[in-house]
Amino acid sequence: MSWVAIVPVKGNPGAKSRLGERPDRAGLADAFALDTVGALLSARGIDRVLVVTGDGELAVRLADLGADIVREDPVRASAAPTDPLNAAIRQGLLVARAAFPQANLAVLTGDLPALTPADVEHTLRLAAGQERSLVPDAAGAGTTTLLALAGIPIEPRFGVGSRAAHEAAGHVPLGLPASVSIRHDVDTAADLAVAQRLGLGPHTRLLVDGAPGAAASR
Repeated sequence: MSWVAIVPVKGNPGAKSRLGERPDRAGLADAFALDTVGALLSARGIDRVLVVTGDGELAVRLADLGADIVREDPVRASAAPTDPLNAAIRQGLLVARAAFPQANLAVLTGDLPALTPADVEHTLRLAAGQERSLVPDAAGAGTTTLLALAGIPIEPRFGVGSRAAHEAAGHVPLGLPASVSIRHDVDTAADLAVAQRLGLGPHTRLLVDGAPGAAASR
């Protein structure tokens, strides 16, 4: 089955404020996005990755990985000042539906630095059996991934209590254990420690561990 992934990436200096007083917070947020998109691009079944962002510098780095960039519409963003994430996702969904009408769609948050292609592929296999589905976060109340088969509408409701909101809209939670990487988004220092135990992608690992193999973040 053919899937197109949509990843919203805000990319601003205030990103990931819940990580605490780390001076590299903005760089970590960029690294999370790069590792999320890198894993998606390496997963079988994902034909394209559309990244919705207004950050020109980060867009270049994501495009270098192979992502298609959807420049965030400032008018659309300003019209939804209290809900910029879902506004960006809606923009990505519109572009994906128009450009790839026969593709299934998967929306992922851009903060999954431990994401592996194998976990993406397993998720897609499970999602193929449901018109609408979701992957809850490790805590169980949020959503990391929202999926729908070709032609099935999606209304993103990311934010506090998003799992319940998405279930109410008809998305079925997929049977993935809490240990899998696709359930581990990173908002806090504790989340980052868990992701580190799971195995960070190269861009995040460079910042956290000083490991070689990835370009330095800004």
